[in-house]
Amino acid sequence: MNFQENETISAIRVMVRDFAAREIHPHVMEWDEAQHFPREAFSKMGELGLLGMLVPEEFGGAGLGYHEYSAAIEELAAVCGSVGLSMAAHNSLCTNHILTFGSQAQKERFLPKLASGAHIGAWGLTEAGTGSDAMRMRCTAVQDGEDWILNGTKNWITHGLSAEVAVVLVRTGELLDSHGITAMVVERNMPGFKGGKKENKLGMRASETAELIFEDCRVPASHVLGEVGEGFIQAMKILDGGRISIAALSLGIGRGAYEAALKYAKEREQFGQPIAHFQGIGFKLADMALSIEASRLLISKACWAKENGGDVTRLGAMAKYQASEMSVSVATDAVQIFGGYGYTKDFPVEKHYRDAKLCTIGEGTSEIQKLVISRGLIKDGV
Repeated sequence: MNFQENETISAIRVMVRDFAAREIHPHVMEWDEAQHFPREAFSKMGELGLLGMLVPEEFGGAGLGYHEYSAAIEELAAVCGSVGLSMAAHNSLCTNHILTFGSQAQKERFLPKLASGAHIGAWGLTEAGTGSDAMRMRCTAVQDGEDWILNGTKNWITHGLSAEVAVVLVRTGELLDSHGITAMVVERNMPGFKGGKKENKLGMRASETAELIFEDCRVPASHVLGEVGEGFIQAMKILDGGRISIAALSLGIGRGAYEAALKYAKEREQFGQPIAHFQGIGFKLADMALSIEASRLLISKACWAKENGGDVTRLGAMAKYQASEMSVSVATDAVQIFGGYGYTKDFPVEKHYRDAKLCTIGEGTSEIQKLVISRGLIKDGV
């Protein structure tokens, strides 16, 4: 087993780190305060190939794998969790759903613009009353000749206002029927499709979160991804990979908080010496470093499984659970190390602290991850 990153991953880290320092870091708090989704930065990310990392070159993407993709998200999230989150949602949810289940014609139509950043993608599963309980969704699609008529609302959707393309899961069959849900690509210019309320969030404020509203929205049958009734099964597979990206996001946020706390602890003096020399602080730093490395190893194993046909469901859930809980814990300790300064917006750990919490909620709560892991253990008899 080789733990040394290859040259491609190292080069991607350097590229993304330089980009983040130049284009993101100077604006982090400005965007956060204004809840501004930095579309201009995403256009530049598209030019660098960051918005189509998993997309094959034939469709305008970078043709890379999950190890490279996770490294890029980590580097962005170490500077700004919001940008990392939006990159993850665009790549692993919307774009990857079309890549995985779309027809050749659908891939040729949608992927090049998504990969280049000309279009931003959204993915709509969650509704106001159906978070983890997705099979009770109320957003419906009824067939009308060669079209489907969509009615209903999706909530908590990343890029709900800005996305030009959304993959939406809608009920086409009976309630609670796992084969009664279908995935469709909906374009922003389609009549009857609009964005709704924008959420005013605790953290991840520069990553836009809003409603998708459908009022007699007519969608051609050619926009159905895969077969009618396959949507729920497709969504579960997409979430398996999506959880790896949220794990990488969590790793980046946790690492960013840790690095800021370590630097501060070496510089801040009390009682005639840097506070890093006090056991109470040193032990916190040791625990932070340990949990970050443990998360990194689980993410790497989940990436390997994704690329080599392993148990992505279990390993993705493990990586997401471990890394997201780590992120919250590390960010909390980082604020504590900064003391009163950590409670102000003048230092980065305050934002890492706010951003980290979403990682334990989005794309399946920590409780859902434990449910996925435990069911897999019982099923396999491990």
